[in-house]
Amino acid sequence: MSTDTIHIAGIDTPVRRVALGTWAIGGWMWGGPDDDNGVRTIHKALDEGINLIDTAPVYGFGHSEEVVGRALAEKPGHRALIATKLGLNWSGEGNDRKVFRDSRPERIRKEVEDSLRRLRVETIDIEQIHWPDDKTPIDESARVLEKLHKDGKIRALGVSNFSPAQMDIFREVAPIATIQPPLNLFERTIEKDILPYAEKHKAVILAYGALCRGLLTGKMNASTSFPKDDLRSGDPKFQKPNFEHYLAAVEDFRKLAEKRGKSVMAFAVRWVLDQGPVIALWGARKPSQVENVNDVFGWNLTDEDRRAVDEILARHVPKPIDPTFMAPPNRD
Repeated sequence: MSTDTIHIAGIDTPVRRVALGTWAIGGWMWGGPDDDNGVRTIHKALDEGINLIDTAPVYGFGHSEEVVGRALAEKPGHRALIATKLGLNWSGEGNDRKVFRDSRPERIRKEVEDSLRRLRVETIDIEQIHWPDDKTPIDESARVLEKLHKDGKIRALGVSNFSPAQMDIFREVAPIATIQPPLNLFERTIEKDILPYAEKHKAVILAYGALCRGLLTGKMNASTSFPKDDLRSGDPKFQKPNFEHYLAAVEDFRKLAEKRGKSVMAFAVRWVLDQGPVIALWGARKPSQVENVNDVFGWNLTDEDRRAVDEILARHVPKPIDPTFMAPPNRD
C-alpha cells in the first residue's frame, strides 16, 4: 500500500486516503447551504487529487447528495467515487425535522433509489448503514443490501457507528468493505475495538470528524461562537469551560506540528492516517478549505510525536468528550 492510496474491496480504483466530507455542504446543522460554493469546493477537491466523496441523505435531507450529483455532472470526464449512507428517516418540515433510525427493508430500497436519482448515477460505489436501528434485525437490513449489491445497484457495503458485535451479525449475511466511525486526536475510542476489527477483517475505516468539526483547524479562539442552527452549538466541546481546555490542546498541537514544518490541520489528519487502514474524511464547504489537503501525504508521525500527543491530551483534556451527542434516537 502506498502512502496516499488504499484498496477497498469491491472498488477497482485505488482510493486516495483523504476523502471529501460533505455534511456541511448540505447546509443542515451548518448554517444553511451555499450550493455554488459547494460545487466549487467539490471541484477543488477533485483538482487536488481527492477521488472519494462522502455524503448522506440526511445531510440537508437530500440536498448534499443533489449538490454532489450536480458538481460531478458539471465536471465531466473526472471519475469520482461516491460513498453515501442510509438508515435514517425524518419527520416534520424545515429546521424542525426530527431524525430517527430506520433500516427497515422498504426504507432501504427507497433510499437507494432516491440516492441514485439525486447523485445522477446508475450504481452507488459505497453504501453504508448510517446508524444501527435497534428495532430492525441487523441481518434483515444486511440481506436487502446484499440483494441490491448483487443486482448491481451498489459496488461495496459498509456500516457506520456499529459495534463489533453488530458488525459480526451483518457479516453473517453480507461483506463489510468499510466502517465509518469518528476518529481524531480528541475522539479515539475506536482504538480499542473498531480499528483492530477493521484490520482483522480487512475493512477500511472511513474516519469522520478527522478535524473534530473544525476544532483542529487551528482557526478558532476563545471568542469563537456558533449560531443555534450550527451543530457545534450543541457540542459540549465547544462550550465553556471545555472549549478553553480543547483550544489549549490545539495550541500545543500547533507547536508540535511546527517542529515538523506542518500545519496543525495536516498534523491532525496525518495522525488519523497513521492509525491503520484509514481514509480521513476532510469536511469542507469552501474551496479554500481543501487547498492544503496534500500536506498530509509523504510523511509519518514519529514515536516521539505520538508520545507528545498523549502528553498534551493528558495535560489539557484528560477526559475527552465522545461525540455521542450526535446519535439520533430510535423509531418510536
